[in-house]
Amino acid sequence: MSLKSFIKIQCSDEFELGATLYEPIDLKAAIMICPATGIRQRFYNSFATYLAENGYGVICFDNRGIGNSKNGSINDVNASLINWGRLDMTAVLEELKRKFPNTTYHLVGHSAGGQLVGLMDNAFELSSIFNFAASSGRIKNMPYPFRITATFFLNYFILISNFLFGKTNSQWVGMGEPLPKEVAAQWSRWCNGAGYCATGFGKEIDHHFYDELTIPSKWVYATDDGIANLKNVKDMARVFTKSKTEIVKLDPKELGLKEIGHMKFFSSKNKQLWKMALEWLDIKCVGS
Repeated sequence: MSLKSFIKIQCSDEFELGATLYEPIDLKAAIMICPATGIRQRFYNSFATYLAENGYGVICFDNRGIGNSKNGSINDVNASLINWGRLDMTAVLEELKRKFPNTTYHLVGHSAGGQLVGLMDNAFELSSIFNFAASSGRIKNMPYPFRITATFFLNYFILISNFLFGKTNSQWVGMGEPLPKEVAAQWSRWCNGAGYCATGFGKEIDHHFYDELTIPSKWVYATDDGIANLKNVKDMARVFTKSKTEIVKLDPKELGLKEIGHMKFFSSKNKQLWKMALEWLDIKCVGS
């Protein structure tokens, strides 16, 4: 049993995020689930409920410009990948601390949700990170023919859609919600370089904590994921220069699953995979 409620979270620039709070009966620790690019919080509802039923307080949220965190036209939102990490994720951790004081705090990141941790001013307060499909997304490391599709989307579709509509209509090509212009533009730039956000160090990213964090992290990827393949997971993990990282491969065939890909770790159809996250959190909760 757990209690679910919808809340608002105010960021340091007074922007309000729409979020969902999951409260367990007996609290072990608290978790923030950080979403992939353009993916709404409701996608993680079953997984968050599972964690809450196993003793974890959880907050899921929509990044600014996505889902319940639009606060007006998507074209007017001060959204970027940098602001998602520096403003949104930082505010969510502060709210997690307020809702669940005197415990340990952990992050479950999906794709971008695991990539942007080093932009959080309060990331040092996390006790562990569990990432799925978090990688640099570097186009150069993607396999063919998937690389052709990714190149078209990242280098052409985003540019054209931003020019014509002032946003990226990624939903037209099955890539989640419409994206604020600068979110997609940064996504394109970073996937064309090594180390994802490292592409912006000393340029659009004037300060960060990637080379200071010592948080233990587990990076899980699926063999049928063209984006977060082993090369790209390693390419992203290396940016966290002082963190003790563990990389784990999931092969859907070996597990008797039809597919996992970039998204379906969090599908209730693949619920058997969630034990991996729970075991990591239980160990880190006790270890903290």
